[in-house]
Amino acid sequence: MTYCLAIKVKEGLVAISDTRITSGTDTTIKKKILIEQKDHYSLFIMSSGLRSVRDKAILYFRELVEEGAEHNKLYKAVNAFGEQVRRVADEDRAALEKSGFKFNLNTIIGGQLKDDEEHKLFLLYPEGNWVELDQGAPFVIIGNSGHGKPILQRTLDGDSSMKLALKTGFLSFDSTRASANDVDFPIDVVLYKKDTYGMVEHRYEQRDLQHISAQWAEELKNALVNIPEEWMDLVFNKLPVKNIENIKPL
Repeated sequence: MTYCLAIKVKEGLVAISDTRITSGTDTTIKKKILIEQKDHYSLFIMSSGLRSVRDKAILYFRELVEEGAEHNKLYKAVNAFGEQVRRVADEDRAALEKSGFKFNLNTIIGGQLKDDEEHKLFLLYPEGNWVELDQGAPFVIIGNSGHGKPILQRTLDGDSSMKLALKTGFLSFDSTRASANDVDFPIDVVLYKKDTYGMVEHRYEQRDLQHISAQWAEELKNALVNIPEEWMDLVFNKLPVKNIENIKPL
C-alpha cells in the first residue's frame, strides 16, 4: 500500500510520501515521488498503484520533457502525463487483468509553471482525467487514506502556514503508520514556496522523528484525560447498583 499526501496553502505546497513497497512477503524501499525542475518549470509527481505501471508512465513522461515538450501551465503537464497513463493502460491493461491485477494508478501532481498565476495541485485518476484541488479542499491523499484524514480536516485551511501543514501532514502519516502495517518510514518530504520555481526535498528516517511521535502520543493521552466527564453521568447513572444485602454467602 501507499501513503502520499499533498497540501496546498497560500504560502506554497507540502508533499509527503512513504517509501514502502510490498510484493507478496517481500518489502523494499522505493522512492514514490519524482521532481522535474528547470527554468520556470517546477513540479512533483506522486502515485499509488502498481509499481510497474507507475514506472512506465513516468518514463514516458520524462522522455517527453527531455525531448523538449513545452508546458507553460501545470494543467498542460497534467494532461500530458494523463496521456501517458492512458498509453500504458492501452499497452498493459489486458495482460494485467488476465493475470488478476487491476490497472489502478492514481497520481498527485503539484507545482507551478511559468504562466501559472500561482502554485497548483491536481489529482489524476487511472482513466487520465483529473480534478484541481483548491483552498476549499487544501489536501489530497492517495493510497491508505482513512486513518490520516481526521487531523488534516480538523486543522488545515488555505491560510495555514507551510510549517503547520508539514507538522500536521507528518502526524497524519504517523497515524496511518500506527494503524497500517503496509505504510512506514522512511518518508520523503517536498516543499515548494509560491513563485520561487524551486522545490526542495528531504528524507526522514524513523529515528529522526521518533521523539515527535512519542510527544504526540503523550499529548493525545493528556488531552483525553482532560476532557470533561460530567456529560457521561447521564448514562453511567442508569447502571444498576449491586445490592450487597441480597448476595448469599457461598
